[in-house]
Amino acid sequence: MRVLGVDPGLTRCGIGVVEGVAGRPLTMLGVGVVRTAADTEIGPRLVAIEQGIEAWIDQHRPELVAVERVFAQHNVRTVMGTAQASAVAMLCASRRGIPVALHTPSEVKAAVTGSGRADKAQVGAMVTRLLRLDAPPKPADAADALALAICHIWRAPVMNRLQLAHAAARSRIPPTASVRKVTR
Repeated sequence: MRVLGVDPGLTRCGIGVVEGVAGRPLTMLGVGVVRTAADTEIGPRLVAIEQGIEAWIDQHRPELVAVERVFAQHNVRTVMGTAQASAVAMLCASRRGIPVALHTPSEVKAAVTGSGRADKAQVGAMVTRLLRLDAPPKPADAADALALAICHIWRAPVMNRLQLAHAAARSRIPPTASVRKVTR
């Protein structure tokens, strides 16, 4: 499986491509950052992010795009920018028919480090080990994008089994069935 991970942001949008399957060594195919200037209007910044993501998709042909799920922060301006960059990534993938998966920062940290509370240095160190790199990718947004891709590759088989089990369970229960109270 080839996954393009996107750590959305207006100033620095981390991009990383990882290939592999759960339980086997993973390979980094590329890592980088799409940058925009903070003093530029929002429209041109979003276009620049779109063009950057499109170029990565053209070059690496991912089977799936994993994007960090936007979470609530105290700084509304930061949340808005992150949400806008996230939407651009989802749009780029969806326009091409590429599935999109969203993962929370805690899910990614837990998948890569074993702790949902890991800091950026710990994530960078584990990404370096897992992908057998000489040094952590810089800036941290790039390492976070790789962590997103790794998280999805590792979680996808489990998520697929859960979805299949849920669908099978739903197909065995008639839609008009009701739950009866059992008394003793």
